[in-house]
Formats: sequence, structure tokens, C-alpha cells
Amino acid sequence: MSAIRSTNSLPPPSAGLSRGLTLLLATSAGVGVASLYYSQPMLGVLGEDTGASTQALGLVPTLTQLGYALGMLFTAPLGDRHDRRHLILWKVAMLVASLLAAAWAPSVGLLLAASLAMGVAASLAQDIVPAAATLAPEARRGQVVGTVMTGLLLGILLSRVVSGFTAEHFGWRAMFLAAALATALLGAALWRSLPHFKPTTELAYGALLGSLLTLWRQHPALRRAMTAQSLLGLGFSAVWSTLAIWLHGAPFHLGAGAAGAFGLAGAAGAVAAPVFGRLADRHGSHAITLLGAGIAAVSFAAMPLALWLPPELRMVWLAATVLGFDLGFQSALVAHQALIYSIDPGARSRLNAMLFVSMFSAMALGAALASLLFAEWGWVAVSALATGAALLAALVRWLPVRSSAPQTA
Repeated sequence: MSAIRSTNSLPPPSAGLSRGLTLLLATSAGVGVASLYYSQPMLGVLGEDTGASTQALGLVPTLTQLGYALGMLFTAPLGDRHDRRHLILWKVAMLVASLLAAAWAPSVGLLLAASLAMGVAASLAQDIVPAAATLAPEARRGQVVGTVMTGLLLGILLSRVVSGFTAEHFGWRAMFLAAALATALLGAALWRSLPHFKPTTELAYGALLGSLLTLWRQHPALRRAMTAQSLLGLGFSAVWSTLAIWLHGAPFHLGAGAAGAFGLAGAAGAVAAPVFGRLADRHGSHAITLLGAGIAAVSFAAMPLALWLPPELRMVWLAATVLGFDLGFQSALVAHQALIYSIDPGARSRLNAMLFVSMFSAMALGAALASLLFAEWGWVAVSALATGAALLAALVRWLPVRSSAPQTA
């Protein structure tokens, strides 16, 4: 127990959480995490420009997501030990630098290195979410987290729309330059508006990382949330990391702009995040996470049917299935976050880091597996991978959890 003992010096529940600051936090989380996904709809254009193979192109999103997982594992827990404001601002500076490096990368090798650094810096989004949860009053924590997650999820989804359009009309380097400028502007706003946060633990860095294992062992509901959300993340990433390549070829022959536009369908699901946060506040997370996994599984399984539909119906069918799996993924994620933030208020940065490290590690694996499966067996194999992962997530949520301590499963 001593390994996870924390102080009681939390900020007042609603300190500094104005509507404007909530909007700024949501926007910053979205712009930060968007850096992970700019490359996905640009892969076809990037491949033509650099001559890189499909396997090499698959490493761009894979390394970005791996960097994100590493950033959360080794830096996000510092939000419990130090002022989150300082941590967020340092990562903003690093993200601007890595985006500029990607824009000016003369080779695929240097682009891959910039992608890894970009992922580490983009983990600032997962410093912002527990910051909002700390500032929020207890009765509205799920709703506030849902609002910030709406910004984050819209960043994930709309990044594909913006990058697809920009790459098609101005080139892929222009996208990274524009992202660096937007990040720098938001960094200035955060420097002016973000309050300071009192540390919630005095653990040294090594003990802080070691406490992650203690938290994992102590809380069966945390392990369950990490497993289920990771499986959903694997399927989510498998589909998004290969969708643009699939749409670029036969029978669709769509450019980067059209591929990125499918992010609009997914964005429709993101606006429901505060609704699912309120439901989690009122009714708990179990039913919502189980429902989300089921919706995602059905949507993943239905995507390949577009190949057998008349051409005029294919895009409508694909948009509906993208909306479905994004809605399922996002509803489960918001409910899982509301769950873990209630486990230990003094360890929110660490708990959030554990959830997202596991999820993004699985997303990196999903992107890598999907690129291999797509190269060998095509889109049906990618869909089968995503569907199987979502069904396993539903099974994890369905099975009862054995608890040795009070839990909110």
C-alpha cells in the first residue's frame, strides 16, 4: 500500500474550470492527439512521393502510436508528482519541433524518427484529460471528462479529413507545417490560461513507475478496463491504418481527400461522448462498455460487404460502418475513463497512463498486423482481425470480475 500512498493536496474540485478553460482543454487535447493520425489518409500520397513500400508506410502510424504509448508510460505518471502545467507546456514545445522535423524530413527513415518523437510529445493529450478530471466537481466528473474527450476524439477523426484534403491539394509536408503552427498557437493559450496543479504524491520517479504495477495488482476493475479497451483499440487502429490504402486501390480508386472525409462519419460519434459520460455518472460503466464493444464488432464485420454492393451504395455503407465502430469505441473509452478515475483520486495521471499505454500499445500492434494482413490477404482479413478483437472485448466485459477490494466494474 505504501507504494501508492498519495497526499490529499488536490486542487479544489472546480478551481479554475471555467467554460472557456474547458473548451481550451478540449481543443488542446484534440490538436495534440491529432498528430498521431495526420499520416493515415496521406499514406497513399506519401508512398507515391517517396516510393516507400506498403510495409514501410505501415511503420509511420505504428511508430507514432508506439511513441504515444512510451510517452504515456514514462512521462504521464509525472503528472501526479509534478505540476501538470509544466509537463503539458514542455510537451507542446516538443510536439512543435517534431512536426517541423516531419515536414522537412528528406527521407522515409527520418520521417519515421520524427513520427516516434511526435507520438511521445502527443501524449500531452493524456496529461490534459486527468487535469480536467482533477478540476471538475465530483458530480460532473464524467460529463467534464466526456466534454474534453469530445475534443480529443474529434481531433482523432477530423485530423484525417484535414490531412487528406491538405495532402491532396498542397502536399503532405504542408500538413505537418500547418499542424506545427496550430500547436504553437494553442501552446501560447495554455501558457496564459492553464492553472498550476499541486502534486498528489511525493514518490520518487522510480517508485512512481513501480506503483503502476501495484495499482494493476490491486484493482481487478482496472485490469478489466485496460484489457477490453486495448482490444477495441487494436481493431480501431487496424481499420483506420489501412482504410486509406484500401480506398486508394480497386474498386474505389479514391484520393487522400476522399479517404480522409470518412473521418466526418466517425466525428458524428464523437459528439456523443458527453452523453456517455453522463450515463456513466448515473448508471456505471459496465452496460455502456459492453454495448460499445458490441456495436464496434457488428460494424467491423459489416465493412467488407461494401465490396458486393452496387457502386452508388458503397460509400453510404462504409460511412455507416465507420460511424458505428467509432461510436462503439468512443462510448467504451469514456465509460472506462470515468471508471478508473474513481479508483484512486491521487493517482489519476498514473491510472490514465495505464489505460492509454495498454490501448495505444495495442493500437500500434493493430496497425502493424493490419499492414501485413492487407498486403497478404486484403481487406477482408483486416476486417476479421478487428471483428475478432471487438468480440473478445465484449467477452471481457461480459464475464464477471473477481474482486478482492471494493470496485466499480
